[in-house]
Amino acid sequence: MADYYFPLKDETLIREYFMRQALEMGELALSIDEVPVGCVFVLDNKVIAKGMNDTNRSLSGHRHAEFAGIETVLCKYPASVFKNVDLYVTVEPCIMCASALRQLGIRAVYFGCSNDRFGGCGGVLHVNLDAGIDRCYPAIGGIFREEAIMLLRRFYLQENDKAPNPTAKRNRILNTIVENMSIDNTRSDALLEAELAETSCEPLKLASAVIMTVY
Repeated sequence: MADYYFPLKDETLIREYFMRQALEMGELALSIDEVPVGCVFVLDNKVIAKGMNDTNRSLSGHRHAEFAGIETVLCKYPASVFKNVDLYVTVEPCIMCASALRQLGIRAVYFGCSNDRFGGCGGVLHVNLDAGIDRCYPAIGGIFREEAIMLLRRFYLQENDKAPNPTAKRNRILNTIVENMSIDNTRSDALLEAELAETSCEPLKLASAVIMTVY
């Protein structure tokens, strides 16, 4: 357990430290032909659960990395613990996962790259901020964004034997160029706090750094 403890107080170093562990879980998922998304759940600067995408092996569409980690947390702690837990995940949570995290009362979410097709924390919808009965949570992205994107690209170069109509990809070349984020994807802490206020969410004191920032 001591191996998971991170004593430094610098928030950038803390975020990078835990995101590296999420990336390691993504690498593990890639090694067994799963979509390479990994995550860690952190309580008091200690990792209390890890998760990775498991949809192919389990043949279950809901076995995303976040759900795998949530299951582990709930085996050890009551659901009330989530109000003090932060999630680090390589890809922005999808709408389903973002909703589950909000219902559980997660304190904050940190992610690598955005999810432009299914994102629930700004990529498509703002499930984490929309008006509702559950407490809102901040979602801060861009931590090791390039590494998270490259993990996904490496996966999509592979053959997927479980696909209904597998596409031959042997001649494809890995694109190593990652474009900079659009300014439209960058939101300040002040703006996020304003959004939280507009949706009547509990005010959150956020750390300095933009909501989408490049590491």
